[in-house]
Amino acid sequence: MMTTKYGKKAQEEVGKALHEEKHHELKSGKSGKTVTSRKQAIAIGLSKARKEGAKVPSKRNATRH
Repeated sequence: MMTTKYGKKAQEEVGKALHEEKHHELKSGKSGKTVTSRKQAIAIGLSKARKEGAKVPSKRNATRH
């Protein structure tokens, strides 16, 4: 059985983003370049879900050591 990290709406958005990335249709923000990384596609999907008000944990901030 698979456990989910995010809510249902967030999973749908990530799924859509991964599908678009697989078919070379997903574009990044300002530059409009085609996304080539799965991690980048997931990040875009989560970002869209956040904007739509889905239950998604906040972004991790980089910490200095």
